[in-house]
Amino acid sequence: MLFYLLILNFLYFSNPIDSGQLDEKEKKSIILDIPNLICFWDFQKNGSGGTDLTSQGAYRYTLQEMNGPINRAEEGIFGASSLDIVRGQWLRIKRQDCPALNIHGKREISVVAWVKRRADVNWQYIAGVWDERHERRQYALFTSGHKQTDYTTLTRTDAKHQPHGYVSDVGGPTKDRPWAFSYATGKTKLEKDVWCMIAFTYDHEEIKVYYDGELDTNGNCNPFLWDKPIFDGGEAGADFTVAQRDVHSWPNYPEDIPGNKVGFGGLLGGLGVFDRALRAEEVRDIYKSTRRK
Repeated sequence: MLFYLLILNFLYFSNPIDSGQLDEKEKKSIILDIPNLICFWDFQKNGSGGTDLTSQGAYRYTLQEMNGPINRAEEGIFGASSLDIVRGQWLRIKRQDCPALNIHGKREISVVAWVKRRADVNWQYIAGVWDERHERRQYALFTSGHKQTDYTTLTRTDAKHQPHGYVSDVGGPTKDRPWAFSYATGKTKLEKDVWCMIAFTYDHEEIKVYYDGELDTNGNCNPFLWDKPIFDGGEAGADFTVAQRDVHSWPNYPEDIPGNKVGFGGLLGGLGVFDRALRAEEVRDIYKSTRRK
């Protein structure tokens, strides 16, 4: 690990990464070589002409399309393909089929996603292990929540189409609050029809949200000071889902769609999950190696 970090720092300062010099294979190798990668999906076409929904990295887990099929866009980050998700469509891996994504206790977490927002609804869920209906929240990456939380008071103020990183210590609402208030919110508004990279990390000291490779500082909302363990949902805990999570208005999950208008709508060009809080330099290098010209 120390050797990897020394090499990373040397490469960054002596020859900063420029995505214009990298092909798609080299872009992926930057991510695949980072320690503690659990899963990475690039959503590129496979040899049979379909999209590869099986992850690369330490584990090969396959996402299942729900309320689909999901269309493919002829543009992307790691090649000429991405998922074109209409709000209400989503993907999942059953909990029992992805044990390495069941991150809980004192383990660290990072989630990175490349997205192009197209929907205007609030609380657009990107990915994680997050079940609100049964109070089995663990971790999740969101965008477009209409509220942000001040970590010093656990009070909320208005937000609009900003990125959010959540962890839960209790599975249900934060103590003395109606919902989970333990989340960081970046300052940047995600513009419609513009590719960006959003990420969050949690090291049991702070939740941090990043936008396009940089810490998206936002007063007492990001970084969000938090030192509690991640909830353990046990065998009956939440699935790993993408673009939608189990909510109260969805009594027949996983069939159909929720009754309220939540869920991500737009293009998803890549997704990575790590069981370590990535360093700021690593997040920056991931962005520099994958940004679109």
